[in-house]
Amino acid sequence: MDEARAREVLAAAGVLPGPAREARLLALGENAVFTAGDLVVKVGRDAELLERARRELAVAVWLAEAGVPAVRAADPTALSVDGHPVTVWRRLPDPVRPAEPRDVAALLRLVHELPLPYFELPPRELLGGVERWLRLAGDVIDPADAAYLRERRDGFASAAAAITPHLAPGPIHGDALPRNVHVGPDGPVLVDLETFSADLREHDLVVLALSRDRYGLPAEAYDAFTATYGWDVREWDGCAVLRGARETASCAWVAQHAPGNPRALAEFRRRVASLRDGDTSVRWHPF
Repeated sequence: MDEARAREVLAAAGVLPGPAREARLLALGENAVFTAGDLVVKVGRDAELLERARRELAVAVWLAEAGVPAVRAADPTALSVDGHPVTVWRRLPDPVRPAEPRDVAALLRLVHELPLPYFELPPRELLGGVERWLRLAGDVIDPADAAYLRERRDGFASAAAAITPHLAPGPIHGDALPRNVHVGPDGPVLVDLETFSADLREHDLVVLALSRDRYGLPAEAYDAFTATYGWDVREWDGCAVLRGARETASCAWVAQHAPGNPRALAEFRRRVASLRDGDTSVRWHPF
C-alpha cells in the first residue's frame, strides 16, 4: 500500500471533517497514519489487520479505564473500507521533548502492574508476522534469505516456548520503544497499542536491550531505563532467546518494504548477513 492508495481509502472512509487530500501523512508502514484537525486516522495495509485494529481500540478503552496514560480512541469501532481497516484516534498535543528510555520504563511499570483485561489478549506473536512480511517482499528478496529467516523463526519459536520467566506473565505493550511514547504537556503517554498482548513481561524489556546492542542506544540511556524499571533483563537466562526472536522478526519486517524501496532492500540484506555471520557488532539502522 502506497500513499496514494491509503488516501483513496481515507477518502472512502469519510471520517475526516475535510478532504482526505488535505490530511498530513505522519507515517507509512503497516499502517498509513494521517492527521487532520484534532484527529489521527490509521489505515491498515490489508484486511488481515482488521482484528488487530479492533483489539487495539479495546486496549485503548481499557487503559483509559485503568488510568494508564495512553492514546485515546475517538471512535471505538474499527471500519473496514475497501479491504483496509480504518481506526480514528484523538490527536495528542505537540510533544514538549523527545521520549527517552526512562519514560518507556515508567509506563511499562504501570502496564506490568495491571491484571488481565475483561477481553482476551493474545500471546505476543513476535514471530507471527514473519511469513506475511516475507510474502509481501515477494521475489525481490533472495529465496535463500527467506528460507533462512523461516528456519530461524521456527527455532526461536520452539526455544521461547521452553524458557522459564523471571517475572510473572501478564499484559505487555509488545513494542516498548521510545518511538511508541509521546511526551506532551501532561507527561509521557503510550501510543501504538496494536501489539498489546498477554505474555512474558520480559518481551517488553528485551526491546531496549536489543536497541542498545543493535541500534546504538547509548549505555547511559539503557542504564536509566533499567534503573527506572528496577531490573535488567540481561541478567535473565532467557534473554538471548527473546532477543534472537526479535532480531528475526525485525529483519523480516523490513523485507515487506523492499519492493520499490532500495534502502529497505539494502537494510534487509545487511541484517540477514549479520545474522548469518553471527556478527552482533553490526549496527542496524531504524527503518
